[in-house]
Amino acid sequence: MVNKAIIVGHLGREPETRHTQSGTAVCNFSVATSHKVKDEKQTEWHKIVAWGKLAEICGEYLTKGSLVYVEGRLQTRQWDDKDGKKQQTTEIVASEMRMLGGKGEKGGQEQPQAPQDAQSDDIPF
Repeated sequence: MVNKAIIVGHLGREPETRHTQSGTAVCNFSVATSHKVKDEKQTEWHKIVAWGKLAEICGEYLTKGSLVYVEGRLQTRQWDDKDGKKQQTTEIVASEMRMLGGKGEKGGQEQPQAPQDAQSDDIPF
């Protein structure tokens, strides 16, 4: 069986990095991909979560608007909200990230130098 997702798109917001109680870094961000249907551009938003060293790299080097390649697996989580209603979300658990584009891609701003590709070897699953 295969569970693999590959997307290339732009970050929709700044990445949010935090640490679990055990000290493992977790980084959440969203990536937009687009396609055209009958001359109309349609955008799809993808929730991304990275763990460990990959999370630290994403949090440090990615910024809103960055063009990024993300590879990982789809994961659906369910929980009960404070009103007892069931909630569900589907996200990509990143195993690899590559920063695309060059200096000045985002309106003339220089992007910091970072490893061009990063992989996560320590996803806690």
